[in-house]
Amino acid sequence: MLIHCLGVAAGGGYPQWNCACAGCRKARTAPERASAHAGLAVSGTGDRWYLLNATPDVHHQIAADPRLHPGPGVRDTPVAGVLLTDAEFDHTIGLLVLREGSALEVRGTAPVLAALTDHFPVRDLVADYADFRWETLHVGKPVDLDERLRVTAFATGSKPPRYVGRLAGPGEWETGYVLHDPVSGGTAVYAPGVPRWDEHFAEQVADAECVFVDGTFWTDDEMARQGTGDRPGRSMGHMPISGPDGSARRLAALPARRKIYVHVNNTNPILDPDSAERAELAAQGIEVGRAGLEVEL
Repeated sequence: MLIHCLGVAAGGGYPQWNCACAGCRKARTAPERASAHAGLAVSGTGDRWYLLNATPDVHHQIAADPRLHPGPGVRDTPVAGVLLTDAEFDHTIGLLVLREGSALEVRGTAPVLAALTDHFPVRDLVADYADFRWETLHVGKPVDLDERLRVTAFATGSKPPRYVGRLAGPGEWETGYVLHDPVSGGTAVYAPGVPRWDEHFAEQVADAECVFVDGTFWTDDEMARQGTGDRPGRSMGHMPISGPDGSARRLAALPARRKIYVHVNNTNPILDPDSAERAELAAQGIEVGRAGLEVEL
């Protein structure tokens, strides 16, 4: 199983277009620090690839990864489909970009696909432009995408996107994926939105060789501290990295050989490779993802 990281930034990208926080200023003066939105490409065999989320940057992400380039036919593409972790804009807008006549599988839970019908009507918008096959994923039920790629969705949270509204009700709005190669036995987990590291989540990551996990905020009050907003991270469905109740100490304790933070907000100091926070993670054996990072399991 091959996994390619396509980007690590949370919604808004890095730098965010309307943000002058310290991190965004640095990213503008040192463009090599900039990042596309968080996403992965995964393949069991190396010839058919599935995107984990379709970001607003998806066309640039495909162009930057030679394994995802079209060919040999003029409209042949190795991109076979998209696995959605939720219905947030930064994970679904790319479906509109991918509309250019391609036949793709798009998989997500029932609430996610309903949101893309009733609230952000991507399904109707692309119907005349592309041949998308929409498939409902059921939490806990494995799906074989090819002979070396088995995916299993698991619930991470129940917070719907803000555009859906408060009346949406509970449901499997946020998921992670266990990615498994039945031939090699390799297993990875991708979970860009983790509101809490509870027993259920701990079970999903316990035996994984590689874990890509929510690194949105360093502290719960990060946005308030930097003057970019007043909402705590947990209220947005993201547990912080640092502190006794943070994810870092739990992530560091896992036996996985690769432990990687993704979906990192522009305010998070771990995006600065020279920061004390980045050094603190490195000392615990934890990485911060980047476009171009590759994992083979």
